[in-house]
Amino acid sequence: MTPIKLTRLALALMATGAGACNYDIVNPNSPGVIGENPSAAQVGAAVRGILIATRQDVADWALDGAIFGREAYRIDPADPRFVQEMMQGPLDAGSRAFGGDHWLEPYSAIRSANDLLAVIATASALTPEQQSAVSGFAHTMQAYNFIIILDSHNQDQIPIDVGTDAGGPPAAFATNAQAWDRVISLLDQAATELLGTAFPFTLPPGFTGFTTPAAFLQFNRALRARVAVYRGDFTGALTYLTQSFLDPVAPLDRGVYMDFGTGPGDVANPLAVSDQTSENFGHPLLETQAQLQVGGVLRDRRYLTKLVKRPPGSGGVTNTTPVQLLTSDLGWIRYPSPSTPIPLIKNEELILLRAEASIGQSDFVTAVTDINTVRQTSGGLPPYAGVVDQPSLLTELLYNKRYSLMYEGGHSWIDYRRYNLTSQIAGVDRAGPPPDVIFATLPIPSAELQPR
Repeated sequence: MTPIKLTRLALALMATGAGACNYDIVNPNSPGVIGENPSAAQVGAAVRGILIATRQDVADWALDGAIFGREAYRIDPADPRFVQEMMQGPLDAGSRAFGGDHWLEPYSAIRSANDLLAVIATASALTPEQQSAVSGFAHTMQAYNFIIILDSHNQDQIPIDVGTDAGGPPAAFATNAQAWDRVISLLDQAATELLGTAFPFTLPPGFTGFTTPAAFLQFNRALRARVAVYRGDFTGALTYLTQSFLDPVAPLDRGVYMDFGTGPGDVANPLAVSDQTSENFGHPLLETQAQLQVGGVLRDRRYLTKLVKRPPGSGGVTNTTPVQLLTSDLGWIRYPSPSTPIPLIKNEELILLRAEASIGQSDFVTAVTDINTVRQTSGGLPPYAGVVDQPSLLTELLYNKRYSLMYEGGHSWIDYRRYNLTSQIAGVDRAGPPPDVIFATLPIPSAELQPR
């Protein structure tokens, strides 16, 4: 098993210490299910448990989503599945670490939230407002984890009524549309629950600026806007964005992040590896497709601040003579420190979501303004000077989402797939046989398809 998969497994078994991330719980290796009438301290421990469960999959999803979306390669001689199974298939639904991935971990977080939700109304140490705010937090985090499951299982049915009765039958599968409706319902319910002036628990540094119910509501509405764009509800998206933390004059990296650290008992960001010797490579198209900054010499600043040149690596197998290899000479510096957090959602994405919704409504003036905010501020590029119509602006929007959000959560895979434009990021795929494939979805893990 590769280091990043091992790290994720460790995350499933341990909580971090009382250092940088404030995720400590009393018994991280065997946390008990929260019981009725929990104390404020027990509620806080349950909240940290939800965050720990959520964190299990964050870095691995960033890497795997980057491979599927042609942002990254992992050329690991010890494990060729990264350049064979994940690039060519078939995806092994029986493997938790590959084809069957991005399932158990987010469902674990959803179950942990259900455990808390089942008893929070009995917490006599909390006021009704505090109980409600805890429910709003838990429902929002459930929605976030369902989004990861649906982004990675795009064409599948998934169970949604999970973890409510440990002794009951397995949850039935719901359609993709029903599952997205559940995400929307969770986010909208949470929005009505986030009451009061303070949470009865402490959130880690990655949530700085979003640690009160009112501020956390902006995170909730940001997720709601993302879902609305994914579902083609552009009118709704524009409304939810006004309720989020979108601010074109604020720092583009302002947002909600998942913490990592190197303190006692903490877990380092597994994507913070050597940019010169690790198995993780940038995809070569990120260099060749990068636009030029003002002056026409330097490539997009987002490319230059996230990738560097490194000794080339090659890998892969095809049934051809000569063998067709995947090759890259780009190393990642996106996460320079083991303590560098990974964004869950940030202002830069929200501005681009508003541009996307505006394109969907043919409001090209707003779309160009927002695209230029990101192009110029984040990329150092000149203002957009291309054709102003829906197809051209969509191409430009996807370019900017790709460079702004690369290596953060499968965004290229999600976005180009939604518009049936994955051919735009497949330019150096191997023809094979077997050919490289940009998969539409991960399969449902085979264990879930046993007789129920």
